Amino acid sequence: MNSVVHFEVPVDDLDRAKKFYSQVFGWQLQDIPDMGYVIVRTTPTDENQMPQTPGAINGGMMKRSDKVKGPVITIDVPNIDEYLKTIEEAGGKVVTPKIAVGDMGFSAYVQDTEGNVIGVWQSMRNQ
Repeated sequence: MNSVVHFEVPVDDLDRAKKFYSQVFGWQLQDIPDMGYVIVRTTPTDENQMPQTPGAINGGMMKRSDKVKGPVITIDVPNIDEYLKTIEEAGGKVVTPKIAVGDMGFSAYVQDTEGNVIGVWQSMRNQ
């Protein structure tokens, strides 16, 4: 079984959204300017930036795009290339192809058969 390991919240105004989520929920936010991304910590992490609480996940924020309009859950997979093929064979679509995310892993957005965009993630640890 593959677990949900991350979430993303697309926003129109990063500064406004950062203020809202930190003020309302106390989330810790870290800008990654070269990626146009904000890391969202909803729970304490260990030295590898992994949640310390079993079952807890952290996430991110980025500017809303034509392809990603609503919140996204991201599912961990052992081999992203195999899963992209399986998703298409099951009637889904690849929305954005696999990209490397620094030295952490690979990510892609896909659309399920109901039109929802979800993320798939392969950690470099799975190589």
